[in-house]
Amino acid sequence: MAVVVNDEAAFVDDLIADAPRDLQELISRGPEVRKALIAEIGTALEAGASTQPVADLHFGSAVQRPPIILAVGLNYSEHASELSLDNNSEPVLFALFPNSLTGHKRTVELPTRLSEEVDYEAELGVIIGTEAKNVSVEDALDYVFGYTVVNDITARNLQFQEPQWCRCKSFDGFTPTGPVVVTSDEIPDPQQTWIRTVVNGVTVQDSSASNMIRSVAQLVSSLSQETTLKPGTLISTGSPGGAGRSRKPPLYLGDGTVVTVSVDAIGELTSHCVAI
Repeated sequence: MAVVVNDEAAFVDDLIADAPRDLQELISRGPEVRKALIAEIGTALEAGASTQPVADLHFGSAVQRPPIILAVGLNYSEHASELSLDNNSEPVLFALFPNSLTGHKRTVELPTRLSEEVDYEAELGVIIGTEAKNVSVEDALDYVFGYTVVNDITARNLQFQEPQWCRCKSFDGFTPTGPVVVTSDEIPDPQQTWIRTVVNGVTVQDSSASNMIRSVAQLVSSLSQETTLKPGTLISTGSPGGAGRSRKPPLYLGDGTVVTVSVDAIGELTSHCVAI
């Protein structure tokens, strides 16, 4: 695990003793231990600990070993409309499988024997930091550790053929996350972030998180009702309009496609697609 400051990175196990091996362990140690570790890391960096350019690193998924990945569907009216799906009920919720996680600049394999309609979805990812159950909307953001970028890649034909959405979004590598996790103190209002997707140099999604039907706080509160959200839980909060399926002609990911999804307060998450 590394910390990033001003485009320079330092590996935590080079900075402090008893370093957590990954983000999940850091979160699981609890807020007080976490606060002390972060202060210790800051002291080491101020003392001149060695760093290296972020651009030189190889990225894994920004979220490691989450207890569960929860995805929210149809949380922007324009996306529900372009897919001709109803979003008038409670949040559409489904789980993603951990094998789908991958990182920034990684290759995403497109299983053409199952789908030639693989689509992109830029989303704001929320990482729970403190066990949350029956929390209020007013208090919900206090339970958030941080935020990341998610590309909720989807095999659209399977999404409309099958009665659940888990499989069409959970093929190996279909949930890139990253490039980093930004702690919640750096993003006091997640609804003020801006979300974009660029496919082969063309901007295809460009919207504000303020357009969510249910805000991050509302989602955390709603999902926590009689269901305990464990520390490290990743919530993918839905995608704005502009999906490839809705474009004329449709714009699906193909062999050689480069897709970059971004949230302005976090960074850009790029995937290189290869047909198999």
